[in-house]
Amino acid sequence: METMQLRQIAAAVGAECGEDRPITDVVTDTAQVTPGSLFVALKGERFDGHDFIPKAAEAGAAAVLSEKPLDAGIPVLEVPSTRKALVELARYYRGLFHTFVVGVTGSVGKTSTKDMICAVLQQKGKTLKTLGNLNNDIGLPKTLFRLDSSYKNAVIEMGMSHMGEIAVLTRAARPNVGVITNIGVSHIENLGSRENILRAKLEITEGMSSNAPLVLNADDKLLAEVYNQVERDIIYYGIDSGAADVQACNIAEQDGSTVFNVRFYGKTVTAMIPVLGKHNVYNALAAFSVGLAAGMSPADIVMGLRGYEPTAMRQDIHHLDNGMTVIVDCYNASPDSMKASLSVLGSLPAKRRVAVLGEMLELGDYSAEMHRQVGRYAVENHADALFCYGSHAAEMLEGAQAAGHLYCRSFDTKEEMADYLKLWLKPGDAVLYKGSRRLRLEEVVSEVHGIPAGH
Repeated sequence: METMQLRQIAAAVGAECGEDRPITDVVTDTAQVTPGSLFVALKGERFDGHDFIPKAAEAGAAAVLSEKPLDAGIPVLEVPSTRKALVELARYYRGLFHTFVVGVTGSVGKTSTKDMICAVLQQKGKTLKTLGNLNNDIGLPKTLFRLDSSYKNAVIEMGMSHMGEIAVLTRAARPNVGVITNIGVSHIENLGSRENILRAKLEITEGMSSNAPLVLNADDKLLAEVYNQVERDIIYYGIDSGAADVQACNIAEQDGSTVFNVRFYGKTVTAMIPVLGKHNVYNALAAFSVGLAAGMSPADIVMGLRGYEPTAMRQDIHHLDNGMTVIVDCYNASPDSMKASLSVLGSLPAKRRVAVLGEMLELGDYSAEMHRQVGRYAVENHADALFCYGSHAAEMLEGAQAAGHLYCRSFDTKEEMADYLKLWLKPGDAVLYKGSRRLRLEEVVSEVHGIPAGH
């Protein structure tokens, strides 16, 4: 972060300020306070940051953002809501730079697409990107505060679970390009329908100027109709749709990589990404489209895609010394991402293909049927065995058993699952581990295979 003055910050959040001093960082955790920091006292369901203001002052905070008046021994900027003020300050700070910003949202593939876009834009200049799951109204400001004048580009991930949340994020980030990867069923418990999810995702346009283009997946039925709903330029990408401006064809997988041709506006280039799966080709097409919108040459875009590195626990493929292949994809799970990961498992040469799956969350009334679908996906993608964990394991097994014959078993605890897998797995097996983040299936991976969590 570049230094701001306290009065400058006060004006941005609508607070009064009695004295001025330089602010070198904005933090919400006292463990991150350094001399010169502005400490933002946030309230949560189980904590109140105001209780930690004395500790922040003791650690060297230069000022505090607070919802109530207090004597902290350092300047206090009082606002009605520190959470809203944090976003407003991030919006102001982002406006200090002429950075080319890409906003990324969608039901599935946000993180991988963000990483591919970053790999492409790095060919154009230093690029900031969202780290981890910092994609809400607390995490996104933290990302924007990492900006400084050395960054030419930024790729900002935007998550949501309710209507109105992306509107808040995009107004702060003010993207020059908006990307929507797809419209699935993640968070359908809160929003009720895929049509409502589409409306929530399209809020990304509320922070974009009228001449900022959207990059959309033409193979997604709902996104394919967006051109009728918005008045702005759209770059459509896809594999199957003839309406795609940027289209992949001649897709081939070899040695852990995927090679394909990209047809765009009457031209064709060959691209390679160092990962497997049709879903990753979609992510690459989105990144290719962003590169075109940024004015990059096709050669530079393709070079960037070759250098893509997936986020930890996102389809990390490990080839072990005992001849076993382990796919660690424990970052999150939805019906669409489950299907994508199972297709990667099905494409691998192996003596046996083993799916170790945890339950999916936030599916509401759709949950039972969606878990049955995942069981069917396992059969359709040639899994030889399915091991399940979580409260919806039974439905996954039901779906698999109804669709075909494969060895199935569920477990009540991760410890029981790990103990069983240690004895059951054999050299030559290919094993996929995938489940919702809250289940932490990477702990099973670590126990069974000795692969450290997060690798």
